[in-house]
Amino acid sequence: MDPKQPEEVQHSEHRELPTSSRLGQSGSKGADRALAIIGDQKVEVTEEENRRILRKTDRTILVILVWVYFLQILDKSVLGYGATYGLKEDTHLSPGQYSLLSSIAPIAQLIWQPFSWVLIVKVPHRILMPALCLGWGIAQTAMAACHDFSSLMATRFFLGLFEAGCLPLFSVITSQWYRRAEQPIRVAAWYGTNGLATIFAAAVSYGLGQINSPLLREWQIIFLFVGLLTIVSVPFAYWKLDNDIPSARFLTEEEKPKALERLRANQTGTGTRDFKWNHVIEAALEPKTYLWFGMSLLLNVGAIVTVTFGPLIINGLGFDKYTSSLLNMPFGALQVIVVLISSLLARRAKLKGAVLAVFVLPVLAGLIMLYCLPRDKSNQGALLAGYYLLAFLFAGNPLIVSWIVGNTAGTTKKSMIMSVYNAASSVGNIIGPILFNDRDAPAYKPGLRACLGVFSALVGVIVLQWANLIVLNKMQAKTRVRNGKEAKVIDRSMQNHYRTATHREDGVLQDAEGVNDEDDALGRNAFLDLTDRENDEFVYIY
Repeated sequence: MDPKQPEEVQHSEHRELPTSSRLGQSGSKGADRALAIIGDQKVEVTEEENRRILRKTDRTILVILVWVYFLQILDKSVLGYGATYGLKEDTHLSPGQYSLLSSIAPIAQLIWQPFSWVLIVKVPHRILMPALCLGWGIAQTAMAACHDFSSLMATRFFLGLFEAGCLPLFSVITSQWYRRAEQPIRVAAWYGTNGLATIFAAAVSYGLGQINSPLLREWQIIFLFVGLLTIVSVPFAYWKLDNDIPSARFLTEEEKPKALERLRANQTGTGTRDFKWNHVIEAALEPKTYLWFGMSLLLNVGAIVTVTFGPLIINGLGFDKYTSSLLNMPFGALQVIVVLISSLLARRAKLKGAVLAVFVLPVLAGLIMLYCLPRDKSNQGALLAGYYLLAFLFAGNPLIVSWIVGNTAGTTKKSMIMSVYNAASSVGNIIGPILFNDRDAPAYKPGLRACLGVFSALVGVIVLQWANLIVLNKMQAKTRVRNGKEAKVIDRSMQNHYRTATHREDGVLQDAEGVNDEDDALGRNAFLDLTDRENDEFVYIY
């Protein structure tokens, strides 16, 4: 590149990868759509351009992810508030039926997961997300018309069925638009709406619960409101969302190659419509798949407890239904704070496993307080504090999701692993309510005791996965040496500031600061839709 060229020309200029790294036509078969745009060339991207593209992506993609995920959590969480406003009495639910009602949605999600990972690969995201949103919105609205256990079970089943693809889809979308260093905060942004939905649901339930209607009960008004809010949001989701970077309407034609180049160092791909069975087989044979499954299952046993039984636990501390709704608002605010802090710490420390394990400790403390303290007026404040400590468990899911997508390459494999994660979450959501039987109300001591064991086991699984990833990185280094490459590579995707190579001096590639950057020649496999095990340049993150 001629340094005397105008700046705008230099920024848009492409640089070919070394000849030895180019692939023939057979090598690009089934590759990412990105390969058709930038091919065998690297695109120069300045830090200013990187930030501009990131801001544009946040304003478009992240906004829709945040809003739609908020709606999904809202629709899921209002069941607990419906129970405090007469749902169980009006629909004549017998002991144990409320727990089954809580479990049917995750059962539907579990059934749907094998279809989910295929749909995420084959169906354009701009079509899939609004379709799922419309489906669960209709199911939530229909719950307002239910008058018995069987009709409630049917609507909750379809609610879970359409929500089944939400988390895997959102995780894949995040991985296809953001660098690995950027992903934890973006996952935290949309997953953090768990807390916002809790606050909103509590406020809405308190407000709508005061309405005296001759036609509708309080819980029916709540269900009707949140269901219709979801339905009217569907056109917005379709209008805002883009399928991928090559078809992005908010990026200019000059920005699209730069947006793709930003993601090269991820080594996880930017998406393809080809479903690959070898990705499925590889994921099925890997120990880390089952460790992700274990983490998700154990964490979500506790998470569903707070979503479904949170208002009832507070109600059991001696508060009326209106106060119970309001007291759940600080719990939601704490969720948001915990999710953001944990994600910021994970980004700064670059040790998701360590941060995850540390944030489980307050959950254990909260469970011990709820289990040990007597249920009387003198302990009301301490019991409430113990319940609020359970909010720390919501740091877990966004950290695990960003940990998974950062350590999984290949479109089909990524979709499958996230579906496995969601299946484990569903199993946890099924087990959780069963542990908390109505006969044990209001203390729910057997369920709390079981959760203590669950979260203790979670810490052990986190440590095992951490050790497993260290071993995998050592195996990757040995593979690179066998292939004639350096054993150690610099993982540019985890650097907080984007760095691009800009010129050569004496044949040596250098970055903008003049630092020897010969490893920048790596990246030849980034858009070939290879799995993390197939790509010897992939670096696992802890």
